[in-house]
Amino acid sequence: MGTTQLESVQEPKYWHLKTVLSEALDSDFAVGEILPNERDLAARFGVARATLRQALEQLELEGRLQRRRGVGTTVAPPRVGVAVSSAQQDWTGGAGETWQPVDCTTGPAPAAVSAMFDEDGGDTVHRVRRIRVSHGQPLAAEFLYVPAASVPALSAIDAPSGPARARSVLRELDRLGLNGQDRSVELGSARADDAKELDRLPGAPVLVVTTRYFAAGGTAAVSVATYRADTCRLTFGDSGALEISHEGQERQAS
Repeated sequence: MGTTQLESVQEPKYWHLKTVLSEALDSDFAVGEILPNERDLAARFGVARATLRQALEQLELEGRLQRRRGVGTTVAPPRVGVAVSSAQQDWTGGAGETWQPVDCTTGPAPAAVSAMFDEDGGDTVHRVRRIRVSHGQPLAAEFLYVPAASVPALSAIDAPSGPARARSVLRELDRLGLNGQDRSVELGSARADDAKELDRLPGAPVLVVTTRYFAAGGTAAVSVATYRADTCRLTFGDSGALEISHEGQERQAS
């Protein structure tokens, strides 16, 4: 049997360097430790800085490294298991809510989101901004788009914006009684607003989870949530249980 074309392709230098660096992270560095600058690392491993940069970017994408504002490149802790389940959302939350409402404004939905709604559902929506936090660490930033028609009982007298308005929209969405959802996951790069909320640099690797929520046969809301790809491992299931592995410790949460 002949050698295939793929088998004859030589491994890129940066890919081999990534393996060497990964082994060095395990043996020579501790979680949270700041790596030497690129010049010193390139000299240590005898490679060009461009090759080193490619290897570091790959390790960041795989969650081994983190780039932090004003700090530099550090060794990342183990990824946090984040449940993205099909269980019923607890929109109203509470004192220990996972998603924290930040703001709410009203206006048109982005074209890609508007196309997910029925007819003119995306013309005027409530844009709820939320942050998902676990053990004090920001894991995700979300825009939840709720058409005005989905929450007709929402009072115009309520706060026009801010967290209070966001909670009002979420309460009405909770009363609506959603009966289904679908979602997609894509790899992307953090936009400036998401990067700021997640304490990462713009362009950092992220996982974008888009979820449509259904009620009465139509789309009642659309969520676009941006998760940190460097620290999050998304898990899917029907139980709603959340298993968190954080710096060597395992916990169970709902």
